[in-house]
Amino acid sequence: MRFIDEAVVTVKAGDGGNGIASFRREKYVPRGGPDGGDGGSGGDVYVIADDNTNTLVDYRYTRRYDARRGENGQSKNCSGKGAEDIFLPVPIGTTIIDTETDEVIGDMTEIGQTVLVAKGGDGGLGNTHFKSSTNQAPRKATSGFEGELKVLKFELKVVADVGLIGLPNAGKSTFIRQVSAAKPKVADYPFTTLVPNLGVVDVGVHRSFVMADIPGLIEGASEGAGLGIRFLKHVARTRRLLHIVDIKPIDGSDPVENARVILNELERFSPELADLPQILVLNKTDQIADEDLNEVCTHIVAELGWTGIVFRTSTLTGEGVDAVKYHLMNEIEREREREEEDPIFAEAQKERFERLEAEVRRNTEAQREAYRAARKAEREGLELPDDDDDDNDVEVVYAPY
Repeated sequence: MRFIDEAVVTVKAGDGGNGIASFRREKYVPRGGPDGGDGGSGGDVYVIADDNTNTLVDYRYTRRYDARRGENGQSKNCSGKGAEDIFLPVPIGTTIIDTETDEVIGDMTEIGQTVLVAKGGDGGLGNTHFKSSTNQAPRKATSGFEGELKVLKFELKVVADVGLIGLPNAGKSTFIRQVSAAKPKVADYPFTTLVPNLGVVDVGVHRSFVMADIPGLIEGASEGAGLGIRFLKHVARTRRLLHIVDIKPIDGSDPVENARVILNELERFSPELADLPQILVLNKTDQIADEDLNEVCTHIVAELGWTGIVFRTSTLTGEGVDAVKYHLMNEIEREREREEEDPIFAEAQKERFERLEAEVRRNTEAQREAYRAARKAEREGLELPDDDDDDNDVEVVYAPY
């Protein structure tokens, strides 16, 4: 099934049923009073996080969902039946956004979590409510209220503890195949991975974390080149970034410059994202002679000015992979424990992810608008504006993402 990470749907909550004006009509009961019932409430629309749903593909085909209206009131003070609510299942990691206000309505992070997205209308009042000492035969009843109508955007982001980043063919897919049961496609050409892949990394009894293989970045991705930043946003939820560098690229390119490309693209797309803890993995050590390996790795680290953690691996043979796996598990466990014990740290983490989500959403929308402007200019035969200033505005892009 195709990975669908965005969808726009229209939801309409049910209208309330109408109240009625009615009077008792019984034998031997003269001048029966008002007995008009109230209308029933319209159905609400909820979104629910469903563990059996992996993509948003269904919402590409059905784009409108309407809850039923409440039934009208009846005589003998009988209220109309309320309509049933409807539930829209989405995968874990889906963000719900109101397109009119750009407000985040909900963030689906737990199985079974439900969010009310459109409230059904209340039922109208029957004439019983308008009886008084001065008006004992009211003929007034009210109509039901309309249910809410909203246009929602569902954004699916991979929920993972570790995100794999690196140029195409750096060995990310092979790495995730080594440490988990995920089986992404592996081949010797760029952009083998076209959609994010998730894998659960099992490190022992009750010890595991989720790793995401993000499709390869290239230079200019933050401006729309290649796959653009369509999938870069998926690393926004991760606790760690695992930066995999091919130390012996088949095209003869410089691994130092390749690593800088990724670092620069992260910084240009989102400074907040670039500040996430990163671990450098020098991969494909099996391609370098043993006597030269230490010199090559030391040179790369020195040229990058890298002061963080570094691992050497061969994802083909599995050498060094376990060390990375156990290190990540220990780091993630320490962070989880601190969040449980320190409310201040937990709140700071939550705020950081919220800032990151907001920044990613703004930058993604900015790139999308720039792309639309470029295509419109091309269709109209206009010259595209030059961007020769030194600010950090998103430039006009030419490739869809």
